Amino acid sequence: MIICHCQTITDRDVHAAIDWMRASDRTTLITPGKVYKALGKSADCGGCMPLFLATMRSNPNLEVPMELRNLRCGSTQEKRECKATVKLSTI
Repeated sequence: MIICHCQTITDRDVHAAIDWMRASDRTTLITPGKVYKALGKSADCGGCMPLFLATMRSNPNLEVPMELRNLRCGSTQEKRECKATVKLSTI
């Protein structure tokens, strides 16, 4: 199925790019921009973005790797104060 008419990108192209990126670096965060770049293309009008994102989300290799989950302040084992919390408490 055609995902982007402007750049002639199919759902197979999107899935292949995601699979390739995950296979080459299992800890990479995959974004739409990286998928376009992997395909040697760039977003044009943006009309395809909802379908592009839905196609990306349907790929099981899109998941954030376990070692990169829960890295927000307070979610790690370190007992440092989050910079955002410090700023809010001083106001």
